[in-house]
Amino acid sequence: MKRKFMAAVALAAGVSLAITGCATGGDSETDAPVTGGTLTLGALVDAASWDPADAEFGNRIQYVQPVYDSLLHIDDELVIGPWLASEFAYNDDSTELSLTLRDDVVFSDGEEFNAEVAKANLEHFKNGTGQNSITLASVDSIDVTGDYSLTLGLAAPDPALLRNLSLVAGMQASPAVLGQESLKTTPVGSGPYVLDADASVTGSQYTYTRNADYWNTEAFPFDEIVIKPLNDLTARLNALKSGEIDAGLADAKSMAEAEASGLTAQTIEGDWQGLFIVDRDGSKVPALADPRVRQAINYAVDGAGILKAVRLGEGTATTQIFSPTSIAADPALDSRYSFDPDKARALLAEAGYADGFEIEMPEFAGFTDITTIAFQQLGDVGITVKPVVVAPDQIISALLSGQFPAFVFSWGSSDSWQDISKIVGPTAPWNMYGNSTPELDALIASAQSEGTQDAFQAVNEYIVDQAWFAPWYVQNNVYVSGDAVEVAMQPQNVVPYIWNYTPAN
Repeated sequence: MKRKFMAAVALAAGVSLAITGCATGGDSETDAPVTGGTLTLGALVDAASWDPADAEFGNRIQYVQPVYDSLLHIDDELVIGPWLASEFAYNDDSTELSLTLRDDVVFSDGEEFNAEVAKANLEHFKNGTGQNSITLASVDSIDVTGDYSLTLGLAAPDPALLRNLSLVAGMQASPAVLGQESLKTTPVGSGPYVLDADASVTGSQYTYTRNADYWNTEAFPFDEIVIKPLNDLTARLNALKSGEIDAGLADAKSMAEAEASGLTAQTIEGDWQGLFIVDRDGSKVPALADPRVRQAINYAVDGAGILKAVRLGEGTATTQIFSPTSIAADPALDSRYSFDPDKARALLAEAGYADGFEIEMPEFAGFTDITTIAFQQLGDVGITVKPVVVAPDQIISALLSGQFPAFVFSWGSSDSWQDISKIVGPTAPWNMYGNSTPELDALIASAQSEGTQDAFQAVNEYIVDQAWFAPWYVQNNVYVSGDAVEVAMQPQNVVPYIWNYTPAN
């Protein structure tokens, strides 16, 4: 027997899922949704490749969501429902996922969407070099079972697969351009909008106009979407104040200014910030192989103090890496390590490092306000940090190469299994040294097969106790908007998804 995963709200009208949780506004007589106009967003980063295989979560997802539909859909309450796949179901042991596809979808170049196209897109994403190709690593086979049906065979259950198919892993591009170099510069999808190249300027403005043949127009109320890369916070605030943009990312320090200007500031729990301790086998820094040393690092830094002083208290102190909205999160682990320099020194001495040790860590733009404090506090207990300046455009490659045994970073935790797959598991790309233990491997296997809260929390508890990381806090994402739009914040993403915006009354 198959277990059905259907939306609570029927998709027959083809509109409700995309705007679940978003205010729709309306007049007093008909209460009809307000539609039309232009939504203009300020983005923290510029667009990158338009190839879905290169698509990213976080800030850049807003650039691709207007042009690419995904197989499934996720709303602002993390409910997953149908989209291009009108029905989806797992078999009893969750090793096969069957998808029934819509038969009325056309790409913006006139090509038709069907099961062969969906298979080609999934294979293109899985076999690509994009940083998120790992999200389809569990997919072992893709079998077309009909013109509009296919089955994904999994090497093992994947608790994050449905979520991933609702985001970048499930995005669909036209078969006419799939795999071609032109797709990196010119998107061709079946989404609610098309990129207007004549009205767009790379690095300055990207303009999207309605896709006249879209199958679900009512779900997207704006006639036009404009996204402007504005990586400077002051520039974004000024653009918000002047009405040049309708919404954009801010920070704790700018909230008061924004609200004093009549803007709306919303917050939602976002990234955790702290230390990745990745050389857990001590291949570069032998001291890090001892869990007592890693625990000492946790005790040495006053994460709650940094949250209060630097982030103005906009967040929650924690010592766990999983998002508070995930099933792996355990409130009891938020205070596993308190700020206790004496305890840190005692643990270092117990591990044989009473005189401390040296360690190289990167220093790069955007983090100096917290690394300055953290490096000093580590030095206070005998851990001497030798900062290495890294250019912002080289930081990701430097980290992923394993150049540094530990580093201060900000991580956008989301689905528990996705976090395990990306930063914890032995083959995870952000587990640069391939660290593993038999105990943790067994716990991860249980979480994967059982998918229960207890199993995921057991993984979390082990990671915290063994101090694989040294998280300090989960900071609040701050998002500011003007009075022309209403915005629903998106859990587990730094900015809202495109369908989370509606015109205000």
